[in-house]
Amino acid sequence: MKISDIHHHTTKPELYEEGNAIMWTDEHISKQLLRVHLNPEVDLASRKAESIKRTVDWILSNVAGNQLQILDLGCGPGLYSEQMAEKGHHVSGVDYSWNSINHARESAKKKKLDITYLNENYLKLELEENSFDLVILIFTDFGPLLPDERKQLLETVKKVLKPGGVFIFDVLNDKNIENKVTPKSWETSNQGFWKNESYLALSESYIYEDEKVILYQHLILDEQDNLQVYRFWTHCFSHSDLSHILYDYGFNEITFSEDILPVGSLWSGDNVTFCKAAVKK
Repeated sequence: MKISDIHHHTTKPELYEEGNAIMWTDEHISKQLLRVHLNPEVDLASRKAESIKRTVDWILSNVAGNQLQILDLGCGPGLYSEQMAEKGHHVSGVDYSWNSINHARESAKKKKLDITYLNENYLKLELEENSFDLVILIFTDFGPLLPDERKQLLETVKKVLKPGGVFIFDVLNDKNIENKVTPKSWETSNQGFWKNESYLALSESYIYEDEKVILYQHLILDEQDNLQVYRFWTHCFSHSDLSHILYDYGFNEITFSEDILPVGSLWSGDNVTFCKAAVKK
C-alpha cells in the first residue's frame, strides 16, 4: 500500500463517516473481546469485578420490587445479568456477539440460573410491549450510537418497559472532553487482538467539539495490503443534553449520578455519568 493511501485514511474524516469493518461480528476479534470481558482486573471490554458489583448493587437499590423483569442490553458474557439473576430477578440478555452469548448461556447453565439470552442486534429487537420493569445499558454503550440509532434504541426501550418502568444507562460525560482524546499510536504484531496473523495497527482519535463527539479510529493493515478501518463514534453528554433527549421520547423522573465507580480510567470515576429515567405512567 502506498504511503499516500495511508495518509488519506489518517486524515480527519467527516462526522459520522463510516469505516469498512465491524468489530462485533469478526470471529477472531470477538474471541479476544470475550477474553478481555472475563478478566476481572481490567476496565476494558467490561469493568473490573468490584465495579460491576458496585454497579449492580446501586442499580437494584434504585429500582423498587422483588423478582423484577430485567432486560440487559449489550449484556456481553452475562456479568451483570448473572448477578441480578442470583438476587432473584428474571433477566433477559441481548448481545450481538455470538461468542459472548454462547459463553453466557453455558455459564448460566452451570450455575443453574434462569436467564434468557438472545444473540441479536438490540437496535432491531422485537419484544413484547410493557414486559420489563427495568432496562439497563451499561459500559457507555449509549454514546457510540449515531442519532438515528439512538432514536431506535429509545423507541424500543420505551415500548418494552411497563408503565413506570425504569431505564438505567451510563455515558461518558462532557467534563474535560479534551482529556478523553487518546494519542496517536501504532503497533505491529505477528498475532494479536486484531488478527490471527501479522498486522500493522494505526490508532488515533479526533474530537468534534461542536457536537461533543470523539472518534476512536483503528486502521488495521495485513501483509496482503488489506486495510480495515474501525471507527467508533463516541458522544459525550451533559445532564442537560440527556434530559432533553429523554424528555423528547416520553421519559421523566430523570436523575444523574457520578460517584458510582472508583476513579482509575477514562471509563470510570467522574468521567462517567449514570442516568436513571422512568417511562411515564
